[in-house]
Amino acid sequence: MENDCVFCHVENDRFQSVILSNDYAMFLQLRDASQKGIPLEGAGVIVPKAHRKTVFDFSEEEWNSTFELLKEAKKWIDVYHQPHGYNIGWNSGKTAGQHIFHAHLHILPRYDDEKYAGKGIRALFKQSDNRTNKSDS
Repeated sequence: MENDCVFCHVENDRFQSVILSNDYAMFLQLRDASQKGIPLEGAGVIVPKAHRKTVFDFSEEEWNSTFELLKEAKKWIDVYHQPHGYNIGWNSGKTAGQHIFHAHLHILPRYDDEKYAGKGIRALFKQSDNRTNKSDS
């Protein structure tokens, strides 16, 4: 447990709350997502209870618990928010967009009336201006 980690000390952030948990992981609802203009009602993250910097640091028990909690979180979101689809993903490392260095699995419910409905996470890779020097050669 890290002293200043927002996921190690969930109680210190009034914009998140534990919705579901098991022995190794928690599903946190991010109440500030819609307040910031993100139209993803029900968005949340699954985090290991132990401080793990990235998903690659998980134990087998944490992997299994995360998967079980993902299925439970989907059922919960389906009941309370009725999304039309989901994006699920990890950011691992600064270059990949990880900003909080406690591993967290994003669960993003998607809705038909969103501006970017149908533009899944692969849209990032389809942009011609998102190339590295390696991909130009």
